[in-house]
Amino acid sequence: MRIEDAIKVKRFPSPQQKLSINLIYTHMWAYDQLQAFFGEYGLTSQQYNILRILRGQYPNGLSTSGILERMMEKNAGVSRLVDRLVKKNLVEKSVSPADKRLVDVTISARGLEIVEAMDRARHRIDEIYSNLEESEIDLLNNLLDKLRG
Repeated sequence: MRIEDAIKVKRFPSPQQKLSINLIYTHMWAYDQLQAFFGEYGLTSQQYNILRILRGQYPNGLSTSGILERMMEKNAGVSRLVDRLVKKNLVEKSVSPADKRLVDVTISARGLEIVEAMDRARHRIDEIYSNLEESEIDLLNNLLDKLRG
């Protein structure tokens, strides 16, 4: 669907403004679909992001500031997100042996199980992009990389 049809406008003042609106609209469309997927596992995208980061560090832990550095959605509320994951038994917190002022966060066995289950269902996320050919996906990825810099 064309962006003009989606938001019911006839034209944009410039191609750049159309691109800005199109990127935001498309991001929110994909984000909503991803949130629905994560919700099936009782997670938000930010909680999933933390679990994914911690799985990459497993069996070692990572401080909350280390998690924040790696997050796609930067969020100063990492401690609150971690606390919610602790309540769900998906991560464990412990005092850092290297620096007693820091808390290390480690993914739990249950957290690993959830992320692995989500990996097995990953094809459902890939379906979001099913209207694109693989060459178009590659081109779009290259263009987005170029746009950033």
